[in-house]
This record gives sequence, structure tokens and C-alpha cells, in this order.
Amino acid sequence: MRGLVQRLAAAIVAVVLLVPSSTLAQSQTQPSPSFRSPADQELAQTKSGAENWITYGGALNNERYSTLDQINTSNVSQLRGAFLTRLGSGRGSKYIFEADPLVIDGVMYVPTGNDDVFALDARTGRKLWEYSSDIPQTNDLICCGWDNRGVAAGQGMIFTGQLDGSFVGLDQKSGKLLWRTQLEDYHDGYSITGATRYFDGMVFTGMSGSENGIRGRLYALDARSGKELWRFYTVPAPGDIGGDTWPSPNDPDAVKAQAYTHGGGTVWQAPAIDPELGMIYFSTGNAGPDYDGSVRPGDNLFTASIVALDYRTGQYKWHFQEVHHDIWDYDAPSPVVLFDQMYNGQLRKGLSEPGKTGWVYYLDRTNGQPLISINEQAVGQEPRMATAATQPVPVGDKFVKDCATDPIPGFPLLGCMFDPFYDLPVVMPGSAGNWSPSSFDPQTGYTYVMGGENLTGRAMRPEEFVLGKRYTAGANVTPHDQPIMNTISAMDSRTNRIAWQHELPGDRSYGVVSTAGGLLFKGQVDGNLVAYDARTGDELWKFQTGWGISAPPMTYSVDGVQYVAVASGGNRGGVTTVDGDAVWAFSLNGTVDEAPSPPPVQTKTSLGGPLVKLGQPVGRVDTQGLDRAFEGSIDTADYSFTPVRVSVPAGTTLTWSNSGAVIHTATASNGAWDTGDIPAGGAVQLTFDTPGTYTYNCSPHPWMLGQIVVT
Repeated sequence: MRGLVQRLAAAIVAVVLLVPSSTLAQSQTQPSPSFRSPADQELAQTKSGAENWITYGGALNNERYSTLDQINTSNVSQLRGAFLTRLGSGRGSKYIFEADPLVIDGVMYVPTGNDDVFALDARTGRKLWEYSSDIPQTNDLICCGWDNRGVAAGQGMIFTGQLDGSFVGLDQKSGKLLWRTQLEDYHDGYSITGATRYFDGMVFTGMSGSENGIRGRLYALDARSGKELWRFYTVPAPGDIGGDTWPSPNDPDAVKAQAYTHGGGTVWQAPAIDPELGMIYFSTGNAGPDYDGSVRPGDNLFTASIVALDYRTGQYKWHFQEVHHDIWDYDAPSPVVLFDQMYNGQLRKGLSEPGKTGWVYYLDRTNGQPLISINEQAVGQEPRMATAATQPVPVGDKFVKDCATDPIPGFPLLGCMFDPFYDLPVVMPGSAGNWSPSSFDPQTGYTYVMGGENLTGRAMRPEEFVLGKRYTAGANVTPHDQPIMNTISAMDSRTNRIAWQHELPGDRSYGVVSTAGGLLFKGQVDGNLVAYDARTGDELWKFQTGWGISAPPMTYSVDGVQYVAVASGGNRGGVTTVDGDAVWAFSLNGTVDEAPSPPPVQTKTSLGGPLVKLGQPVGRVDTQGLDRAFEGSIDTADYSFTPVRVSVPAGTTLTWSNSGAVIHTATASNGAWDTGDIPAGGAVQLTFDTPGTYTYNCSPHPWMLGQIVVT
């Protein structure tokens, strides 16, 4: 027996000697992951992020504020990378990495744009488990990029929505699929892109897809089984509260009678919850179709609105509509934030939301009434669009510019926010706020918001609703060679005035986090993670991650060490990446250096769209798998060429077919060739024998631009 034991011991020693020393060191020094879920009481009592970031936004209130102060204004310049982990998921050009990771007791949970979910060691970035989604890879109705903004944890599970309209519960220790509920059919235009919220035995999720003519809704599911507990339609049915703000189902016009059934109003982000008041809060997307108000006269509740419900039952409590009868895509996709603040000597329960209009809306979350005055103001009218007579305008400052003022060649019509349009493009500010999560800092009382400053020409183009296809009814065009700018602003929640602001070149950022260390962290589409002094706006630190950042940063602590983390991989700012799958974490004792910079972001508008060759798909298709190949025919509609840019060999004959309602032309910018008038329903052909690049427009509508590259 002794000899057997000695031989076994020798064999064990031999096996141990074959194991790499690094593996042995890891097994000896790394504690076993806890895989703990936050309890309902912990979720209810947590007001700010701290050691853990237990739910989207750090707490049920979405404040995106942390009480950690180990990293502060005096030492933030010493930050370096603690780890860089490549996930190997969501690496194609269609994906955008927009996730806000969770960290609970040293374990990080993060989803990618393909709805794959990872558990990482939050100290080292080591992968602990991976869930690989099986979502269909042919889905052309997802707006805007393939993304997943965050998961939720509770009852030993990780919860997440998926782009195919399904929702899953995963075992928190292994990532194994425990249940799956198919909420909607993605073929009909539905998807889930927003982050998930868990509380009190329920998980909450919204449905995306306003651009596809769906009817928005918010769901509550049983966390144990995935069974639907209740749903709230953001476009009410006839007889429901708000139903009279849509055309009657008895309207003699069949299109208007059915308007509410595909009226949009989808939910793009995680709702906030106030456990004491028993309410859940969320903001909503645009009405459908986006740009044609003629088919849906009325205020169109509850689109472009903030809505409060009883979180247990889904019963309506109150609403506030930011834009009546939205025809501009000025909806409210940014997460609402709950905060407490003094107004007129009284502590009030506040709610804020930075809209695409460029204003922050401050409301009392108990009843939806403004904390800072919001006045109904008369606006310009276009009867053919059934425009609303007034729009709500907050007292205070906008965080972006309000008007297009400088003359633009080819665009005779310039306008301001809420100016009407019809069949000819009116150039005005684009969408200001987008989905970017804001942050409320109780130390400064500031709300930190991101804004985009760019111009767009809005026009309406009649479009028929077809289930499972795009339904926007827009003929929007972008003026070229115009600056693309963005802002980061500190808005004083007591006055709605700008405390400090930076205006920067390039596309907007997509989220911030503020800390008790007096810092504000922001990821940029140029790949830089930046730290500001939260009180003054002074830039204190910058680090190049190597990929554009389209996600909000967050912070956590493990074993007494504070980390700042961010998902890096953008496809924003005019730059496309095929390998944006990086998770970065930073600490004061980090040793990982900066990565090489990605290509520079676009700072001026230009002729957009891919260079399409013969036989390739034409731009973005509008239904599953039905790609239309480019065979030499360019659609000339009101008011764009499709495809915009083409590449053909010398000797190719191109055909311009007019599917619009008015006469168009294709006229060379240098006057060398011209199709002449192309009537509605007509077509004209031209042959290109000489290699070169040819830019052209439509003479009656000079904002319509196209390009031909002959090889």
C-alpha cells in the first residue's frame, strides 16, 4: 500500500510540474467567483453605484453616479489600463458595442451587439463563462446598428432581451439558458435593443422598432419563468387613456383608421423605478410614420413622452409629452433619471430626461408636473401635416443650437426647431440627445448631457404601410460640407441653465458617469476615454482605447481597488470597425498602455453611403433577406438617388428610373452630361466609357446628389 501511495504521489507531482506556473498562480491567488445576485432590498435601498454596479445605470434611479472617490481630481492623471479583454463577439461592421456592464462582488456581466453575454473576473478581465445567442443573422429591420445596452441580475439569473424579439433568463453561475420567451416576431419589425431592469421578482423590457411601423409596448415578465405578467401599449387603443389623440378607428379614411395599430412610440432603454412610490418610469420614441403627420392627426400619445406606471400592475399613473404630434423624429430615447433636489426651499422628488429637442425636461416624479416651468408656445403650421398648434418649451438653456442660419448652396429653405415642412426639404437641427444616458451628480446638482450638432433637410414622402418593412415616410437629405459637432454640458438641475459646456468636433458621445471623486468620465467616438472636473469642466485625463466608444463608462471597486470600465467598439462618427469587441478597465496601479488610434472621425458632412458595385446589394434593404442587387439602375425618387454612389466598369450603361411624383434629372456637376427631364414613371439611359469620378445632382432639386466611379 505504501508503495502505491508513493507512486500516486509521484504521478501527481509530475502532473503538477506539467501545468504552467501562471495557471498555478491564478488558481492560488484568485478567489472563487461569488456569482451573487442583488436582493430586492439591496436594489431598493441602493441610491448610487459604489463597490458594486448592481443594475443598469448603477441604481434603479438611473443616476449614473458613484460614491467611490479613490480616483479623484488630484490623481486621475495617473490612471492606466488595468486590463483589456477581447470578447471575440459582435466583431462585424453591423455591430455596435453599447453595453453598460454590471459588476457584482468582483464579477462583471456584459453583453455584445450579437446578444452574446459574458461573465468576466472584474479584477483581471478573465472570462468566466459565455452565453452564445442563436439570433438570426439576417435581420434588416434593426435600428440603429446591432446592439444590446445592458443585462440585469436577480434571483440567481442574468436577464437580457434579444434582437429577434425574444427574452432570456440565464443561470448566473454558468450562463446556461434557463428559459426563453418569444415576445414578438422580428419579421414584423420588432427587436429589443434597450437595457433590462430587474426588481421585485419581475424583469422589465421595452420593444424597439418605431421605424418599422410597430406599436410600442413595455413588458413585465416573471423572473422565474419568463411568463408575461403585464404589458402597457405606448400607443393606446380607442377608449383607453390617450386614445382620442389618434384618429378614430371609424374614420372613413382607412389609413387613418388604422394609424394607432402601427403608431410607433417604442422604448429604447431601461426604465427607472422608485420603490417607495411604486412607480416605473420610461420615455418613448417617435410616432409612426416618422415624417408624415397627415395620416395620424392628433397629439399622438404616448409617443415622444415620459410615462409613469404602477410597476406591479402596469396601470397608468401620469405622462408628459415632450413633442406633440412629432414629425421631426424629436423623440425621447435617453433614459429618464430620478433624483432629489431642493426647489423653492423644499426637497422634491425629481425626474429628468434630455430630449432630442436639445432641452432637458425636469419634472416632479410623483405627478409629472414641471419642476422648472415648461411653457406651451405657438409654432409654425403646415395644415397638410396636421401640425400641433403649440409645443412645450422649457424655461432655461438648450444644450445645442436651435436653428440653421448660414446659407447652404442648393437648400433655399432654412428653419429652426419645430418649423414645419412638407414635400421640399427644410434644413434644421438634427436630433440632439439621442439615446445617450445622462448622469446626475448630487454633489454639484448638475445633470451631464451629450448633444449632437448637425443639420438635416427634412421632407415628407408618402409611403404605404406594409407589415415587416420600413415605414418612415421621409425624404430626408443631408447638406454636404457642413460641420459635425457635439456638446458635453453640465446643466444645473435647479435652474436648467448651462453651468459649463464644451463644443467639440465630430459625432456625439454616448453616456457619462460622475463620481464622488469630483470626476466625470465620458467615452468618445474617436476612441478616447476622457475625465473632466465635474464642477468646472476642466479636462484632466485622456486615454486612447483603440476603438470608437459608443457605450457609457462605469466604475466599481474590488478588494479596495477602484476601477473605471468601458466597452470599446463603436461604428460611430463616420468610422466603421469590424473588431470592436474590447472591454477596458482602468486603475491607479494599471500597467496597460494606450492602444493605437482608430481612423479619425468625420467632422464634416459628405456624400454618404457605400460605393456599390454591379451585383452588390443596394444600400440598406427594408425587409428580411430580400436584397435588391444593383444591376445598373438608379432609383430617382423624391428626393434622393438610390444607390447614392456606384462603381461600374467603363462601357456600362446606367438607367435613371423616376419612382417619384415630380420631374427629376441627373445632371453632371461640371455640366458635361445631362439626362434631361425624367417624368414620373419615366427612365433615361446614359453610357459611361471614360474612367473617372462623376458627381451629379438633380437640377430642380440640387440637394439630391449622386456619384459614379467608372473604372
